[in-house]
This record gives sequence, structure tokens and C-alpha cells, in this order.
Amino acid sequence: MKKLWILFSQVVTVLLAVWFIVVTLKPEWLNQRHGFSGLSLSQAPEANAELQASSPGSFSQAAKKASPAVVSINTSKVPEKGMNKNDPWQRFFFGEREESPTAGLGSGVIVSPEGYILTNYHVVEEADEIEVSLTDGRKAKAQIIGVDPDSDLAVLKVKLDNLPVIVLGKSEKLQVGDQVLAIGNPFGVGQTVTSGIVSALGRNQLGLNTFENFIQTDAAINPGNSGGALVDVYGNLMGINTAIFSRSGGSMGIGFAIPVSTAQQVLEGIVRDGQVTRGWIGVEPTELTTELMQSFEVKNTQGVAITGVLQNGPAAKAGIKPGDVIVQVAGTPVTQVAELLSSVAALKPNKAVEFKVKRKDQDLVLSVTPAQRPKSKPQQLR
Repeated sequence: MKKLWILFSQVVTVLLAVWFIVVTLKPEWLNQRHGFSGLSLSQAPEANAELQASSPGSFSQAAKKASPAVVSINTSKVPEKGMNKNDPWQRFFFGEREESPTAGLGSGVIVSPEGYILTNYHVVEEADEIEVSLTDGRKAKAQIIGVDPDSDLAVLKVKLDNLPVIVLGKSEKLQVGDQVLAIGNPFGVGQTVTSGIVSALGRNQLGLNTFENFIQTDAAINPGNSGGALVDVYGNLMGINTAIFSRSGGSMGIGFAIPVSTAQQVLEGIVRDGQVTRGWIGVEPTELTTELMQSFEVKNTQGVAITGVLQNGPAAKAGIKPGDVIVQVAGTPVTQVAELLSSVAALKPNKAVEFKVKRKDQDLVLSVTPAQRPKSKPQQLR
């Protein structure tokens, strides 16, 4: 019995020694034997994608949710014929020259099952033909339903079934530092997703649009991204990518998007009325400076100075005069020209509202009945 126990101990010792050597020098033998690798190389990326989708910091689910509703837009414009194209002397010296159509590139976002698409006005401006390409490979000609140059937005429509539709978020709840994704077709390379944060809110006085209230982001936005989607980490639409600040033509970490709250108002106005209806009172506003305060003899440090009033316009009829400082519009304080412009534009035409005005040392409350804002013109009164 004792001999058997000694033999058993020796065998176990040898087996343990062999196992230790294999584990130390050839661990892959054990992996192959027990099928540790499991998946083939072609299956591994899919497994990794599933792992990333559930891991912190991944935006794959947001991109997967929003990307199908972001389309590529290709535009073309037929060149105008030259005035002297039929001149025989021109043909003699320069020959017959056929000018090719001018091509444009941008992005858009499908916002309804009926086929309505939001994009930038400058993407489709003066386009003769517009083609929309979906991520599923479908292409269709698009029709312009309406445009709003003041906000640089346009609404297109395509006739396709089973369209993917993006979910509209609430841009007013965005905060500086929130993570966002920019989705579009930069440089025509194909749909691309970039990530960043909200760098600033309410950017204005950039000279891009009449109405400016931009979301600023450092998510890479490049030519071709215009009209594409800025979405949150849940894949909800927060803005329409519009412009970049760049000295090179490419992204430098400063991009601007129109908030979805503004885009939704434009969309509803165009679809319902064929145009965007805004209020207008006929004044020339200026930022309130120390010099203007002294000139107008007012002590207010908050408000918007009025340097011009259109004769017989809504403001003039209500009693607003040059030298007044508008402090509130319909109960909303205004401290900048952009705020006054947005507040007045949001008013319903032909419905009187109260304006709080500072005139020298007097505090006035005037009832102003705004008119409908006329089409944009250079140096137009607000």
C-alpha cells in the first residue's frame, strides 16, 4: 500500500511539473485545446462593436440611431450662356466652349416620414437640380418646399417610402460641456461622424445670418457638413450644422450649428404657410455704449439703443423715438441687438404687445403692434 501511494505521488508530481512547463512556455497549446480563441477573425470586430456599444464613452448607439436620417445632398446649376457666345469673332478667337454645370455638395436631415428634409439655404441656393442620397443606397430628386435666407435654412422634400426619421431633441436644454456628434458628408468622402462638446451657446454677431443664436462646438465640421446633424449622445437632433471658423478651409475646432428649436419653427412655418412669418417694428437698433448713454442722457446700462425709426412704421405709430432705449419686449429683457431682433421676430403680426422703454429719465410702457417682417433687404430696419 505504501508503494502504491509513493507511485501515485510521483505521477502527480510529474504531471504537475509538465503542466507548469506547458503553462509557462506554451500557453497557446492550452488555448487551442480548449477552444479559447472561439471566434474567427471576421467575427471579432462584431463582438468588439457590441462590447463598445455597452461600454462607457462609446457613441455607437447614438450614431446608429441618427445616421440613417442624415442624407448627402448633391446640387447642380446650369451655367448661364455668355452674352457674346453667338458672336462669330468670339468663336473665331476662342473657339466653341461648352461650360459644364456647377456642382455643389452638402448634407441634410430627414425630419418627417412624409419626406421633409432640413438643410442650409446656402447648400441649395440657386440650384437647378438637387439629388439626395440615403445611407441605404437609395437616391431621389428633391424639391425645394421653401427657404428662409434670414436663418440660412431650407426645407426639401423627397418622394420615398419607409424613410428613417431623426428624433428632434430640445436644444434649449443643452449646456456648455455637453458631448455632441456631428454627422454629415465632409468633402464628399461619405457619411462621417465626429465627436466633441458644446463649446458655447447663443453665439451671435458673427455676420453669417440675420438671426443668429448658434451652438458652438469643437466637433469637426468641414465643407460638405453644412446642413447635417448635430446630435446629443442619445442620437437626438440638437442643431443643423451651418458654418465653421477657419483660416485653412478645414476644421479648426470652431463650428456653428443652428439650434433645432429655431429649425423647427422655420420648418413648421414653411410647411404650413409656405414661408416663415416674423414680427417687425421698423427700428434701427444699436448696442448701448457709454457714448450713446451720454448722448441720449440715459443712465441705463442694460438695453438696446434706437438710433432710427421708420416713419409710419409700427414702432413710430406706438411712440418709439430715436434716442429711446428698449429694455423689455413682451416681458423679456433685451440687452443686445441680437436679443431684440429675435424677440421682435418671435412676435405675432397684428397683435399688440408691451415694450418697456427708457427715455432720458422716464420709464415708459408702450403698446406696439408689430407688422409682418418684409423680405430681407440690405440694411433693412428691424
